[in-house]
Formats: sequence, C-alpha cells, structure tokens
Amino acid sequence: MSNPVWDVIVIGGGHAGVESALASSRLGANTLMVTLNLSAIATMPCNPAIGGPAKGHLVREIDALGGEMGKAADATALQVRVLNESKGPAVQALRAQSDKARYSAYMTDICHSQPNLSLKEGHIDALEVGADGELILTSAQGETLRARAVVVTTGTFLNGICHTGDRQTVAGRAGEPSAQRFSDSLRKLGFELHRLKTGTPPRLDAATIDYQRMSEEQGDEAPPPFCLDHDPTRPPNPLPRLSCWLTHTTLETHAVIQANLHRSPIYGGQIASIGPRYCPSIEDKVVRFPDKESHPVFVEPETALQDVMYLQGCSTSLPEDVQDAFVRTIPGLEQVRIVRYGYAVEYDCIPATQLHATLMTKQVPGLFTAGQINGTSGYEEAAAQGLVAGINAAHWALGRAPVVIPRTLAYIGTLIDDLVTKDIRDPYRMLTSRSEHRLTLRQDNADQRLTPLGREIGLIDDERWRRFEAKCEAIAQGLAWLKQAKVYPGSPLAQRLQAQTGESIERVYTREELLRRPPIPVELLLPDPEEAGFSLAPAVAWQLSIEVKYEGYIKRQQMAIERQQQLESKGLPADLDYRAIKGLSREAQDKLDRIRPRTIGQASRVGGVTPADISLLLVFLALSERKERDRLEPVG
Repeated sequence: MSNPVWDVIVIGGGHAGVESALASSRLGANTLMVTLNLSAIATMPCNPAIGGPAKGHLVREIDALGGEMGKAADATALQVRVLNESKGPAVQALRAQSDKARYSAYMTDICHSQPNLSLKEGHIDALEVGADGELILTSAQGETLRARAVVVTTGTFLNGICHTGDRQTVAGRAGEPSAQRFSDSLRKLGFELHRLKTGTPPRLDAATIDYQRMSEEQGDEAPPPFCLDHDPTRPPNPLPRLSCWLTHTTLETHAVIQANLHRSPIYGGQIASIGPRYCPSIEDKVVRFPDKESHPVFVEPETALQDVMYLQGCSTSLPEDVQDAFVRTIPGLEQVRIVRYGYAVEYDCIPATQLHATLMTKQVPGLFTAGQINGTSGYEEAAAQGLVAGINAAHWALGRAPVVIPRTLAYIGTLIDDLVTKDIRDPYRMLTSRSEHRLTLRQDNADQRLTPLGREIGLIDDERWRRFEAKCEAIAQGLAWLKQAKVYPGSPLAQRLQAQTGESIERVYTREELLRRPPIPVELLLPDPEEAGFSLAPAVAWQLSIEVKYEGYIKRQQMAIERQQQLESKGLPADLDYRAIKGLSREAQDKLDRIRPRTIGQASRVGGVTPADISLLLVFLALSERKERDRLEPVG
C-alpha cells in the first residue's frame, strides 16, 4: 500500500511547529508533525520566559485567535509580572518566568491528545515538488512522505553549527543534531539563504550562588493571565512562585572579557553571521559600550524540578575557562559552578521577502515557513508565525480562502508585514515601537480585536465564543451605565473622590465624565452590585477605564487606521511591470519587482520607495482603471 498523502506536514516541533500543527489539525486538516526529538517539543533553549514588551501582546493575540501559548504560559509560570506599569496601557506587558520542563510537557501532552494530529520522530533531508504539485519529503532513513502543504519550522537546526571558543560542533543546539542537507533542497528550489547567529548564556548550579549579594525580584501577587478567556473549568497553576535575582557585571568582568576577545569566535573571525541587535552577547556589550562600568544580569530559575539558574544578560561564546573566570567576577557568583557553558549557534534562514503575507513561499505553492527560518528571534514571534502558517497551510490543503492579518489589526500583522516587506538582515524582534497603531493594539483588548476572526476561521469553539459574547455585553453594559450614572456635589461619593484624589465635584457629572480625569481610577466609580443589579469583572473595568480615559487619542488613531486601510484596499496586479512605469526611481523599480507588494499600502512600506513613487503608482493605477473602463464601455 502506498504512503498516504497528508493534508499538512509540519517540519519541526518548536514553538512555531507546535502552534502550526495544532492550528492545522484543529481546522480539520490531517496533519503530521515531524521533529528530530519527540522529547523536546516546545523546549526553551534560551531564557525560559514568555512575554515582555510587545512579546506579551503577541501571546495575548495568539490566545485570542485560538492558539495555545497563552494557556501553556499560565499553566506553567513560576513568576508573573506586569512590566511598564508606570507607563501608558499601550506599552504595559505581561511577562512570565516559565518552568522549562513543565512547559514542554504541557505542549507535548496537548499535541499527543489533539485529534487529526500525528507525531513522528525523524530527520527530513530533502524536499521536492511532484508533477501534480504535491510536496515530497525524504527522510534521512530514505522514507518518503507526501503532503498537499508543508510548513517548515526548523529553528536554529538548518545547517546549525555551535561555537564555544575555538571549538565547533555540528548541532542545532547543545546536544542535538543539525539538519545538514535540507538547505540544499531549498537552494535547488530557487530560495536565497542567509546565515544568522544567536547565543545562550551559562547555566548555573543554584546551590553555589550567594543570593545575599543580589537584589530579589519577586512576581506580582495577583497578576492577570495571558489567556483572556476565563474558563472556570481550567485548573489553576499549581506551581510554587519563585523569585528572580538582579546583579551586575563589574569592571573586573569587563577586563577579563577584553583580555580574551581574541579567543571569541565572534571577534576571532570564526563567526561572520549577524546576531540579534536587541539581545547582544556580553562580549558585544563590553566592546560596543566601553563607557559603561556595569551591565545588569538577571539570575532566573529554569524549572522547579532542578536547581539550575539561567544567567540572562550574559550570552557568550567565549571559551569555557574564560566563562568560568568572568562569571566569578559578578557579585553573588564568586563561588558559582557552571553546569552548562554558553555557546553561539549559526544557522541558515531565508529572507522573508520571499514569502506572501500568508507565509506561503512565492517560489513553491503550498510551502510555508515560520519562526527563525524567517529571520526572527524569540519564542513568541515564532509561535505567532506558526499559528498563521498553520491556518493558511490547512486552508491551502482544504481549498479554503487564505487568511491575511493586517498590521492595523494586530502585532501579528505588523510582525509578518515587516518580514515580507522590509529587507531585514539581523534577527527580528517584536517591539512596541514597530507598530504605528499601538494605542489601539493593546494587550488588554486582544480578544476584542481578534477573537471574532478566530471564530470565523474556526479555532474558537462555541463555549469560548459564548463567554466572549458575555464579556462584550458586560463592557457595553458598563459603558452605558457610566454614561448615565450621576455624581452629585456633596454626595458621599463626591466627598470620597475629593478625599482620595483631590478632585473637587462642583456640579453634577456623569461617572464617565469623571473617569476622563487622569487622577480618578475606575475602581472608585464602579457600580455597587446591589444598587445597579450587576458587577464588572476587573478585566472589564480596566478596559472601560482605558477606552474612556484615552477616547480622544483612540479616535484619532482610528482615523489614521482608516486612512491606511484605504491604501491597503488598493491592490496591485501580481504581474505589474514596474520597470514600464515612467518616473519610478530605479531603486523603487528593483525593490517593488523583487518584493511584489499586494497593495499600495504595502508598497509604501518597502524600503527605498518614496512618497513620490507611491503617487506615481496611484496615478498609474487610475489611468489603467480608466483605460479598462473605456475598453469595456459600449460604443454608441
């Protein structure tokens, strides 16, 4: 009997692969996930943490669309904090220190129990396109697998090489093999490949750390969850709450590193690939910031199951003896024992301008890529891409319409639009500053923005949709009540407001009017459940507060979004000859011809394309539409 033709095959079992495989199978596609090691599904080779600025937004959006990362983070957190609480709501972000072992176990259990999803341990060596358009995969063992769609989520394993000092190891990460031949298949199919680098820090024996010389960083007592859907049947997180610790490098640390730079593979010439700009190695920090006497170093737990601490802020590929020397110059680590030395890993990736916004490749229909192969860094960026790639791979295999998430709707849309539009050469990290719409794309309203889309796609079930509709009704009810509920001068509430905020109530106000005043928190204006007949959950109250206090700013940003959507609605023909448009700069012609933007809006974000070029494109489209109307208009 011949091998079955799978609807979707996902190569890789990391954060992108898991979200991709789960989304595909949940949409009804018969899905196979092939990974090098079934015991390392969704592992965290770098910092075992989920969220942070902009990344927390991505996790909330993944959850709102029906993905799994937010639930896994809630179930396995050792510590959770809301970052940037003193700043505005647009940049506030949730961050969880996760239990590395239990996070992987959680995702492994979810994958094994998911209908329509099969798991296979294997090493894919080659990819070909069959005469009928099927994608044919060949394993290192000679097995052939066929699929209508394939999602490649190889992480750092594509031709991976690990570096510690002058020692090189062919590996995707420490102790695991590299995918050596798959890059050749991609080149044969016409893909351009680049090399990137990332790094990891030393891991420490927790029992050898002197915590008295560090500052303790505790989590919040009652932090909100990543999953905005309050499912009362979901069991609470049973794990203990653990602290993180803050220390700093010293001038002695920097001196040891400076004296050994010639032994670093980065500065010694072994590594020529580009590393992450926003997460540099400790060697990079010392060289690039010579005026700084110290750099912060966070000592964070990896798991409650082992006494191993992660040294965030000290990524390095220096030799082991140098790591021993410089780590022990850091306060609190003078007697520390390193249980795993840091290393750098180089790997192949494809410039993502070779992709459509669905994350399907332009060269090979039905082939999708997600995660670090697309030039990104971070678990959250990988998972977001995996979700979108899995949705679209299933839709491609099942003959459904593709799904494109616009940058005006989500950070996920911003992430993918940046990747497929801009010529990015270093590992891409999501930042709140990358979104021009961040006041409307907050983490608190991710479900309001994206759960209807998740429902339309088919990833939000009836029970979750019912709870979402109930929340929407509560928000509407609360806003209507704030608009009509009055506060009178001299009333007990007016006296309490003045006593606690200093705000005087000199006439009759609605509670909505008073909530617009910055010093007045929403908690002082919430309805009394017995008098109003209803109560507002904390998440609903917080969202109401933001909507009321920032109403003017939000309206202005919404108007900007509407203007942007007008440009996004103007499509560009896929076969448009940009070189035939007179007046376009040569750079614009080259960039537009290579990237092939879908819309005028996307064209405006291509590097090297000027406002004058966009004006010429609009004129060209208008003339083309007029000629087409004239051609179709009957004569006489």
